Amino acid sequence: MIRVLIAEDHLMVRAGIRALLEKAGDIHVMGEASNGQEAIDMVQEHKPDVLIMDIMMPRMNGIQAAENIRDLKLPTNILILSMYADTGFVHQALQFGVKGYVLKSSVSDELLRAVRAVANGQTYLSSPISEIVVESVINPRVGGKDKDPISGLSPREKEILQLIAEEHTSSEIAGLLFISEKTVEKHRARLMEKLSVRNLAGLVRLAVKYRLVDRDS
Repeated sequence: MIRVLIAEDHLMVRAGIRALLEKAGDIHVMGEASNGQEAIDMVQEHKPDVLIMDIMMPRMNGIQAAENIRDLKLPTNILILSMYADTGFVHQALQFGVKGYVLKSSVSDELLRAVRAVANGQTYLSSPISEIVVESVINPRVGGKDKDPISGLSPREKEILQLIAEEHTSSEIAGLLFISEKTVEKHRARLMEKLSVRNLAGLVRLAVKYRLVDRDS
């Protein structure tokens, strides 16, 4: 039996994924998370075979969560399930050890195939994602980071930037991360310096531009 966790912030989408997986017969859904931090906590607790995870989630997105899970050296294999066939996302995901990347537009039997492959340690990419990877090998400039300033931030800096972009106050961020408000302010000042912006609006614009948060957030 393949043990799976689902990390997706939309309840109805989670329910649909769960229903599809549970009909398979060889997959057991151990639990559900609604943001990246919950996903990390649940993976640490349950150590599932596969974590199916969206990219665009509040609190901490899927790319950041994958980076944290990799750094914690947890045994769970990660399968990204996203609506974005984005070169930057694909390369970051693979860089942080993600084993599979499936588009939501093709969710059906393909998701089941992907889960089984990833559970066995194999890599599974939807056809459009495979094309992105192949194109980046043929033409390396296509797969470049395009001077993405976000990629140079530490995991904690990315986490704080996302929370700022989600309009959390310094006090709220301090409470979520168990740090002092003074530390949050230091991080914010450092982010402005690193990203060469003068105010919070500039930080938010960059977070949206480089899809650290959803455009609709």
